[in-house]
Amino acid sequence: MLQQLQNMPYPIGQVTPSILLYEPNFEGWLSAVFYVYANKLQHNTALQLTAHDCYVLSLIDHAISVVTEQNKAQRVLVKINSLIGRSGMRQILWGFLSEKANIGTTLFHVVKYAIDYPDRLVMKDLGHLDVLELAQTVKSVGREKHRMEAFVRFEHTTDDIYFARVEPDFNVLPLIGEHFRQRYQDQHWAIYDLTRGYGIYYDKSQSTPSRPAALQTITDLDDTVLRNPASIHSVDEQRYQQFWQGYFTNVNIKERKNSRLHRQYLPQRYWKYLSEKQVLPNAEHLQKKR
Repeated sequence: MLQQLQNMPYPIGQVTPSILLYEPNFEGWLSAVFYVYANKLQHNTALQLTAHDCYVLSLIDHAISVVTEQNKAQRVLVKINSLIGRSGMRQILWGFLSEKANIGTTLFHVVKYAIDYPDRLVMKDLGHLDVLELAQTVKSVGREKHRMEAFVRFEHTTDDIYFARVEPDFNVLPLIGEHFRQRYQDQHWAIYDLTRGYGIYYDKSQSTPSRPAALQTITDLDDTVLRNPASIHSVDEQRYQQFWQGYFTNVNIKERKNSRLHRQYLPQRYWKYLSEKQVLPNAEHLQKKR
């Protein structure tokens, strides 16, 4: 009994934490996982790993904050990669980017399962509830990533930058950046996530013939630009939007309109950033002319 007490990570009388709070980034979560094993908390079935910005203060739960430490996060990353491989790490990262309230705990349970059973293909064991939840979350994130790549609309500004605003359900900017970097290497462009308050920027002047430029993170853009991007539209952009809206109006066949199917393939939450969905002042005139 005495030996068991000596091996306890917390002295007698000190409350064992039930919630570990980590900085809302991937390294923060990895540091929290390291803390769990360093303090022998992995067998506490009630333990939760929660991001600081998702935590609701409670008088019952005992929560402590975990400091992000890059070297410890790296050690955990290497360990997880050795257990579940590159494909598994992709699922862990995509799951983390979902920003679901309980995702830190779900990911920890999956990692613990992989550590406890290193010879199993844990990422394919959908009979495990946490693995199943992660798989479903990754599927949702992948769907949002695909839609962002399809529905992002760039608007040419007076600074010769193609600018797009988005409000994705999940934090998919880190996942879609490479898609646009490979396709628009000859342009300056930026995509800004209004929900999360940051964006990615591609500066073509930093690229070389053999290598596209690295993406840069941007924050704290002018609120006027974010609320009213039309204020910085170039003349070409204004003309283009008029032409595109006119084309969209004229090719529409009212008799074949299927609003339900249309919303299924193009969810309505994306419409406010699509130029073809904006009100065209002379739409009725164009329709009559047709």
